[in-house]
Amino acid sequence: MKSALTHLALTDFRSYARAELALDGRPVFLFGPNGAGKTNLLEAVSFFAPGKGLRGAGAAEVGRRSPGETHGRAWSVAARVGTGEGEVRIGTGVEPGAVRRIVRIEGESVAPGRLAEVVRLVWLTPAQDRLFLEGGSERRRFLDRLTFAAEPGHAAAAAAYDKAIRERTRLLTDGPADAAWLDALEVQAARAGAALAAGRARTVAALQAEIDARTDRPFPQARLGLSGEWGAESPGMEPRLKAALAQARDRDAAAGRALTGPHRTDLEVVHAEKDRPAAECSTGEQKALILNLVLAQAARLSRAESDPNPILLLDEVAAHLDAHRRAALFDEITALGLQAFLTGTDRALFKDLEPRAQGVRVDASALAPITD
Repeated sequence: MKSALTHLALTDFRSYARAELALDGRPVFLFGPNGAGKTNLLEAVSFFAPGKGLRGAGAAEVGRRSPGETHGRAWSVAARVGTGEGEVRIGTGVEPGAVRRIVRIEGESVAPGRLAEVVRLVWLTPAQDRLFLEGGSERRRFLDRLTFAAEPGHAAAAAAYDKAIRERTRLLTDGPADAAWLDALEVQAARAGAALAAGRARTVAALQAEIDARTDRPFPQARLGLSGEWGAESPGMEPRLKAALAQARDRDAAAGRALTGPHRTDLEVVHAEKDRPAAECSTGEQKALILNLVLAQAARLSRAESDPNPILLLDEVAAHLDAHRRAALFDEITALGLQAFLTGTDRALFKDLEPRAQGVRVDASALAPITD
């Protein structure tokens, strides 16, 4: 389903007291000095996805603060989304005195996951540049974000699994280690964990197929995999996971954490041409591998006729690509017909994209669309 933001409004979000931006569905490049508010704008859009925004900040952390204020203000981000059936109004934010964010579609309060019916987001930020050098938790979060974009129910499975595992660990370490209560939590963890593992496996398989079909791109090909016992989608995973958790109670109690389950799975990425793990590749190769994963997911989602087109948020990506790959990125975004928000300090970075995009100068959290 063709979809794109047609209007965006921010109120008391990060550095923005108030800002509005009219959009026409084309890619948008934001340029201006460091600290001008470019990433803040992308982060605001990212809150149209379940969970935390692209910086990993909670809803209570992103309200604007004036000097001397210790707590962020109530904030809101609202948008109109053009779809094949007309415009839809969406919004999210925190009301005065509250810490939990609310989500509305056409003025009606809904669960955050309902936003995926209208808009789906895929993002890449400088913090993800170290994806292959950090611990496995960062790669799991990256993969889960890609999976959320294709399967919105994945967010609920991840949250349910994390909650059940946390409660189980608390009982094992702090007591009382009631067997019936542990049984119930392990049933919940096994059900959600099996769904979580299956969603990840489907995403990795789909991404691999997409990457294998994209041999004409100037980005390195990747071989993808999931490590560990719980990395592959397989029949009977739920009862096996339930049994494994029950058998591991004593060990997990001593360790103070669960030592088995999908939360231990790792995303494995190999540079196919060099047959080398991504962690051993150059910084430039690592960035290109990550970008290729993001583009593969965007291309895959863009063909899903019944779902909203993905919107790409690419923070400071263009500056880290050579001219050839930068031009290829712009060509791919426009060929897919996707709305993308890209940031950079220099307008010249986007000269190949400028005739096909909207340009916005950002300075001191003021937005000035370019007309020249």
